[in-house]
Amino acid sequence: MSTIRQQDFIDSIEDALQYISFYHPLDFVQALEKAYNKEQSKAAKDAIAQILINSRMSAEGKRPLCQDTGIITCFVKVGMDVKWDKTDLTVQQMVDEGTRRAYLNPDNPLRASIVADPAGTRKNTKDNTPSVVHIDLVAGGEVEVMVAAKGGGSENKSKMVMLNPSDDVAAWVEKTLPTMGAGWCPPGMLGIGIGGTAEKAAVMAKESLMDPVDIHELMERGAETTEEKLRLEIFERANKLGIGAQGLGGLTTVVDIKIKTAPTHAASKPVVMIPNCAATRHVHFTLDGSGPADLKAPKLEDWPQVTFEVGEGTRRVDLNTLTKADVQEWKMGETVLLSGTILTGRDAAHKRLQDMINSGEGLPEGVDFDNKFIYYVGPVDAVGDEAVGPAGPTTATRMDKFTDMMLEKTGIVGMIGKAERGPATVESIKEHKSVYLMAVGGAAYLVSKAIKKARVVAFEDLGMEAIYEFEVEDMPVTVAVDSEGANAHTQGPAIWKAKIEELDGKLK
Repeated sequence: MSTIRQQDFIDSIEDALQYISFYHPLDFVQALEKAYNKEQSKAAKDAIAQILINSRMSAEGKRPLCQDTGIITCFVKVGMDVKWDKTDLTVQQMVDEGTRRAYLNPDNPLRASIVADPAGTRKNTKDNTPSVVHIDLVAGGEVEVMVAAKGGGSENKSKMVMLNPSDDVAAWVEKTLPTMGAGWCPPGMLGIGIGGTAEKAAVMAKESLMDPVDIHELMERGAETTEEKLRLEIFERANKLGIGAQGLGGLTTVVDIKIKTAPTHAASKPVVMIPNCAATRHVHFTLDGSGPADLKAPKLEDWPQVTFEVGEGTRRVDLNTLTKADVQEWKMGETVLLSGTILTGRDAAHKRLQDMINSGEGLPEGVDFDNKFIYYVGPVDAVGDEAVGPAGPTTATRMDKFTDMMLEKTGIVGMIGKAERGPATVESIKEHKSVYLMAVGGAAYLVSKAIKKARVVAFEDLGMEAIYEFEVEDMPVTVAVDSEGANAHTQGPAIWKAKIEELDGKLK
């Protein structure tokens, strides 16, 4: 019988969460490198380059890969022969204590994103607890832990369906994936759970994402099981959709497909699909009573040497002299380097602004959106001499319902976020002769280096959802929707789906 010290478990959770905040799994880095070398779409290749550069910078600087430092999901397998040295805390409480310490670490504070009373006040718990913990009792005398930090953008794109027993899972994935947009920050992985019951399928889908990237090894040796054959089929069908990195169109949409199955009712075929984003973060460790987990730092030389260079046609913009007429010259697909002042705002800030405008109160004191861009971001707290911590974009579609109001009532000339906008929002952007700019999701630390000054100007009580004023220098963005309504997230995937079909036809 092994005795596991409570303190070793808590310390290991804390260390693991700090570790995964700035270290990508190397298998994922290597998969992205393969995708980068293969990619023929310039927009997608540039996006993957920024993700890889950001990954190396985060590993070097020991700062978060993404501003969304995730909701913690922890799979704990406790051996039947295990004894705990103390029993005053449950496994859930131990995981939460480790989470609390990791997220409040002064050297690398992580963004607290968890809100309590989800159907009501949605008040931030301030320490990213509670975590989501799945506990299994298994044979043996060890405690095995798989822990992940899952971003909300990808989690929100999870899909669940109750198929008929004879329905084709691969066909359902192929039909469903385009409806998920780019808010899950491709390229990434898809975890799929098939069978059991609805909740069992969801847990299997999430757990499958803890497995290493090995699709290319599977291709080389060949599929042997039903699950392996399905993985290869879905991998091929998903990438032929041409969605590409950040949804801009390209050869690689997924770097792997993971599948777990369980026996199910004869009348049922529950299927859950959960994507993992470009900020894939997870680590595994085992405790045997000999002490806390020893997580070895990866070697920086294992990261590829990738550079991102802006082209000759890049437009440099002084935001402090920008007018609405200026942005009407910008065209879809252009790379723009922004310098000057921008304001930020996410879901909670938009809702509060809407309430203030509708009540006649107007904008908060000190907030002037006139001829400004609003950046959809919730940054990590700064440390040392940083102006701000990692500050990548959040999913823009969540702000779609506020866009008409913002364009009509506040004087903004445009918006910056990640992923696509809905059809009605694209029409609104066109009607108001505005623009929507896309920053690369999964490159938050890289983006933060373009932010030279930051201060809260309103709604400080909202924490990371407060309105900030940023002074930026050469912040790279892409014109995703221009003032004529041309939409990169519609045109890019359509173009590349056709190109892939053409390439595939030539190979046959």
